[in-house]
Amino acid sequence: MILQSVFFYLFSAVLLVSALMVIGARNPVHSVLFLILAFFNAAALFVLLGAEFLAMLLVVVYVGAVAVLFLFIVMMLDVDFVELRAGFLTYMPVGLVVGVVLLAELLIALGGWALSPDLAANLGEPMPTLAEASNIEAIGALLYTKYVFYFQTAALILFVAMIGAIVLTLHHRRDVQRQNIERQVARNAENSIEIVNVEPGNGI
Repeated sequence: MILQSVFFYLFSAVLLVSALMVIGARNPVHSVLFLILAFFNAAALFVLLGAEFLAMLLVVVYVGAVAVLFLFIVMMLDVDFVELRAGFLTYMPVGLVVGVVLLAELLIALGGWALSPDLAANLGEPMPTLAEASNIEAIGALLYTKYVFYFQTAALILFVAMIGAIVLTLHHRRDVQRQNIERQVARNAENSIEIVNVEPGNGI
């Protein structure tokens, strides 16, 4: 029990420090690496809590796919970080407002937890014992029965966000000639063929 407490505080401390370094590192590549470190420590905390499925899901999905994708994008794209830092002051008021709102929500949630400790028992679902169902079965039963509409709504929001990110970042280069299907289909003999009368001995 003492060893578990020591590992809990160790992983928690590393998780907090790495999360702060994600937003504090000057190099974006270092920020992504600190993000991967934070994911690993969060997965270790899930293992200590007995949620091995969530830990493996965090490692496989976020570390193996999302974080590595971020790393490749940051390393391969030619991003002008000087221009990004110049626009930081422009969006700082909006970011401060969003941060204050999130902080207020966290304080309200923690205050409600401290004032009403029995609130979590009323909101939570009774957890079956491991002899009746494993963690994966319990999570699946909740997601696809009681919370199926919330689960599908979250998936739809993520899908819309993905499409929006693609639309916002898609820039058409004007210096590159692209195929115009309508103009090709509407071609006729008058605008497709040009007859040039070349005199003998002269070039075109």
